[in-house]
Amino acid sequence: MIQTEQLLHTLRKEFDNSAYGSNPDELYEPIRYIMSLNGKRFRPLLTLLGAGLYKDDLSRAVKPAMAVEIFHNFTLMHDDIMDNAPLRRGKPTVHEKWNANTAILSGDVMLIRAYDHLLDINPSQLRHVLARFNQTAAEVCEGQQLDMNFETRWDVTEGEYLEMIRLKTSVLLGFALELGAIIGEANPADAQLLYEAGESMGIGFQLKDDLLDVYGDPEKFGKQVGGDIISNKKTFLLIEALSKATGEIRTELNDWIARETFDKAEKVGAVRHIYDQLEIRRITEQKINDYFNQGFESLEKLNVAPERKEPLLQFVHQLVNREQ
Repeated sequence: MIQTEQLLHTLRKEFDNSAYGSNPDELYEPIRYIMSLNGKRFRPLLTLLGAGLYKDDLSRAVKPAMAVEIFHNFTLMHDDIMDNAPLRRGKPTVHEKWNANTAILSGDVMLIRAYDHLLDINPSQLRHVLARFNQTAAEVCEGQQLDMNFETRWDVTEGEYLEMIRLKTSVLLGFALELGAIIGEANPADAQLLYEAGESMGIGFQLKDDLLDVYGDPEKFGKQVGGDIISNKKTFLLIEALSKATGEIRTELNDWIARETFDKAEKVGAVRHIYDQLEIRRITEQKINDYFNQGFESLEKLNVAPERKEPLLQFVHQLVNREQ
C-alpha cells in the first residue's frame, strides 16, 4: 500500500532540490522563499494519491504534481499583494519582504515553471492535461475577480459566495485529483468522480479556512486570526450573520462593520461574540461536513479496490479534522 509519509518525503526532497532559476537572484530568491515556507502541500499529494489509485510506479506523476503546487503558490504570491496581507504561513509575505513589483514578476516566473513541470506528462496525455490545466487556471482567476468584486458589495448571497470559492479554491483541488487519475490512466468516469470529489472537498476546505480564521489557534493557524473580521471580508460566516441578525444584534454588527477606527482585538472579540449568539459556528461546521460528505460519496463510487482507496481516504479524513 502507498504510504502518504513516503510520498510527502519524495515531494519535500524534489522541492528542496528545485532551483527554479539562478540569475538574477532577485528574481528567483523570492520563489525559493515562498516555496520553502512549509506549506501543507496537500495539492501535489492529492495528485500522487490519485495516480496511486491506479499505478504503483508514481515516478511520472511527481513533476506534474509539483506543477500544481507551484501554480498554487504563484496565486498566493499575487493574492497576497491584492489583499495587502502581511503574513503567509506565519512569515512575511513576499511583497512585504521585498516589494510588490518583485512579487509580481517572481510570480509570473512561477507560472512558467509550472508549465515546465507539466511537460513531464506522457505526450499522449499532454494536450488533454494542458487544456484542463488552462481551464482550471482561468477559473481560479475568475474566482479571485469575484472575490474582489464582493469587496464593494453588501448583498452577496450564500450561493454567490460558494460559487466564488468553488472557482478560487476548489477547482484546483479537483484538478489535482483528476491529474493523478489521468496520469494513472483511469477511465474517464473515474477521472470525473475524482474531480468532483476534489471540488466538493475544496469548498469544504475553504469553509474550514473561514472558520479557522475566526476560531482557530493562532499558533497553529499560521496566519492572523481574525483577519477576515478586521477587514470586513465577506466570508461564509459574515454572510450568514448578515442574513440572520436582527434587532440589536444587527445594529451592533453593522456598527462594527462601519467603523473606520477601532481596536483590532476588540472588534474580533465583539464580532465573534455575535457569531456565537447566531450559532454561526454550528451552521458553518454543518456546511463543511456536507461538502466533505459529498466528496466521500464520489470517492466511494470509484471503480477501484477498497484497499487502494485507503491512503486517499485516510488523508482526506486528516483534512476534515485539520486545525491549521
